[in-house]
Amino acid sequence: MKIAIIGGGISGLTTAFYIKWQNPSLHVDVYEEGSFLGGKMRTEEVDGFYFENGTNGFLSNKPDTLDLVKDCKAQHLLLKSNDLARIRFIYKDTLHQLPESPKAFLKTKLLSFKGKVRVLLEPFVRAKKDDSDETLQDFGYRRVGREMTDVFLDAMVAGIYGSTPSKISVNAAFPLVVNLEREYGGLFTGMIKKRKKSAGPGGILMSFKKGVSSFIDHLASNCGANIFLSSPVENIQKDGLKYTLTCKNEKKVYDKVILSTPSFVSAKLVSSFDEKLAKKLDAIAYTPISVVGFGFDELDHDLKGFGLLTTSSAKLGILGILWDSSIFEDRAKQGKKSLRIMIGGQRNKDLALKSDDELIQIAKQGIKDTMNINANPSAVFVKRYEKGIPSYELGHQKRVKEIFEELKKHEGLHLNSNAYNGVALNDCVKNSRQCAFEVLDF
Repeated sequence: MKIAIIGGGISGLTTAFYIKWQNPSLHVDVYEEGSFLGGKMRTEEVDGFYFENGTNGFLSNKPDTLDLVKDCKAQHLLLKSNDLARIRFIYKDTLHQLPESPKAFLKTKLLSFKGKVRVLLEPFVRAKKDDSDETLQDFGYRRVGREMTDVFLDAMVAGIYGSTPSKISVNAAFPLVVNLEREYGGLFTGMIKKRKKSAGPGGILMSFKKGVSSFIDHLASNCGANIFLSSPVENIQKDGLKYTLTCKNEKKVYDKVILSTPSFVSAKLVSSFDEKLAKKLDAIAYTPISVVGFGFDELDHDLKGFGLLTTSSAKLGILGILWDSSIFEDRAKQGKKSLRIMIGGQRNKDLALKSDDELIQIAKQGIKDTMNINANPSAVFVKRYEKGIPSYELGHQKRVKEIFEELKKHEGLHLNSNAYNGVALNDCVKNSRQCAFEVLDF
């Protein structure tokens, strides 16, 4: 059996690894249109500073990525985050530390007294009776009140999805939160009962030495597949139960094909034999976002913490700032410090697509406004994504269900990327392993 995987990001590589892990005799080819593997999971070194293009790691409270690390024998690459990474901040009107305890919550100035009382009344709010989809904003207003939603949830969703509470489906983006209400009748009640059932830590942020690219390189070297870089697949033709791929004017026939590409790319590839599926794939929206990295040889700021997120009400040009050298010790050389600033998202789509010089100026203004930093960086990194993060908008789950129903018409064709069921690294790894087992009919 010959298998083709289109897309050499974490989803494609993980799928390839688990297919070959289960059956080493199978022929697996991975096609990547770019000159490097990993997709947005990529680290770039600039003058001794390590900047991530996208994600910087994963939480250890789910087993998926840790299992993959163990299975491909990459434990030596693991890097635990600094204990200071648990300290986080929100910028509203000034910088506020995110409360870590009930006592700290009662003292925080992020919410008014009335806003805090409304949050504390959450256990008395009646549970939603139907399973209809709703935005995070509607969910938040209903369960914890307007203030909590407009501050805490607004900042949180900006950090994870680059979105806003009014533009994202809580059912698709935060299914575990929705399940707390469905199963236990409320969030606080559910969290207390789940904690009693499973008294464990909330997870530690983990990454890899010298950045996530070190793991991508290791995984690629140990997945056992044939990898073709700078090899865009231009067309897929379906002939019965076989699929013919065209790459660089060469045609190859495969028994099974896995599309580990963004949904809009997958849409183009299936359009020749299923226009209905292509339209549904193309309907999944993406959020534009840019990342600006600054490295400082000297910086008069202790950077004790994970970083900060801003609220929409702050009306700033940035979504947040990651204090990279504080989170992972090897992202900057000893005595030096580094930051990554997120710009754009659903709040300010146009800002994400500005020129490099404009993005650098927005980032400089952002660190000045939020952290009172005026120093000029010695190293600068800029990465821009016109279509960066899948936007799980209202109706996303229904759309994904329809996509996978339509997919059943095409035996041997599989879809696997962060466009469907989770954007976090753990989600991508979990879905990729599941995809591999489906390909092998386990």
